[in-house]
Amino acid sequence: MAPEPHRLERARRPLPRSPFVVLGVAALFLFASCGTGSDESTSTITSTSTPSSESSSSESSTSTGLDTDLFFDGALAEEPTTEDCTLSDGTETTCYSITVAGYPSDHEVGPFCPETITDDADAGGIWLDGENVYDLDGQFIEDLAETYGDSTWKMYDEDGNVLVTETQEEFEAAARPDVDPDLQNHCVEGKLEWLENGEPIQTTVLIPTTPVAAAEPSSTQAILGVTLDGVRIDASAPVDAILSAYTIAAFDDCGGHFNPFEGYHLHGAVGCSEVDEVADGDTAQFGYALDGYPVHSPYAEGEAPDDLDECNGHTTEADGYHYHANSAAENLVIACLVGQTVQSDDAGGGPPPNG
Repeated sequence: MAPEPHRLERARRPLPRSPFVVLGVAALFLFASCGTGSDESTSTITSTSTPSSESSSSESSTSTGLDTDLFFDGALAEEPTTEDCTLSDGTETTCYSITVAGYPSDHEVGPFCPETITDDADAGGIWLDGENVYDLDGQFIEDLAETYGDSTWKMYDEDGNVLVTETQEEFEAAARPDVDPDLQNHCVEGKLEWLENGEPIQTTVLIPTTPVAAAEPSSTQAILGVTLDGVRIDASAPVDAILSAYTIAAFDDCGGHFNPFEGYHLHGAVGCSEVDEVADGDTAQFGYALDGYPVHSPYAEGEAPDDLDECNGHTTEADGYHYHANSAAENLVIACLVGQTVQSDDAGGGPPPNG
């Protein structure tokens, strides 16, 4: 029987999944997509547009658009600008051009992988596989063969040292679709200094100044949004491919990690980059989706209201329409988008490069 998942202090987690079915795809997890900016108004944009009745609990209410003042100091690499843009159904409108810095403005990233199988949870980050969130401590590394029902797993040496990507070359080799066999059974972690010029990778997205509801929800974007502390929110990490290569793409305690091409990005919402003010019965906002609707943190288990739609959003008097992130365990921050996004690969709507 697989061992119980190690528990994060911030949330309860379910029992582990049944043994993982190994797929023949290698670690595509380190790929996602990327996407410019003078001075513009930073006041709150208010719209009477709402998601369609199929995807929203409210037929008509006010929805709040993107407020550039909410971004933390240092989160944006350039002052936001507005420009003409065309949405997915051909609607001509205006969009904010937002360039996020690519590195959290309010905290350092990491740690990711533990050093030994005796390390506690403080020495590592987390691992989320679509069903569970695990603390990346030494015990988790030691238990991998049991957790995933495969004796090939052994991510530590005879002295109990965890096998970790230790150089830029190893990190990039582990990022290839065909993972170097020498890097199987490695905990994969990146570092800022291993990115080009040792600098964060900025991403520019176009977000409608006024959200416009789509006829039906969409979920094709490689970039789903941006956080208020300057990080891109990416679609699911392909954990099947990661695990089939006998690797663990370690996340830090904020649910983010590095790849060589897009830098640091987010796959799970665990309470970082939140605003201070929270309406009664709601959770704190921490970002914006590409369609312009705010993204709030997940509800605690058992506390979600009954009016959440298929994209995990709802309309409230205090905040208008907004999403709630999925539990980090699901490896998908935003289930789908109810609003229209920009007709442009540069705005984050295209497929992942090299993927």
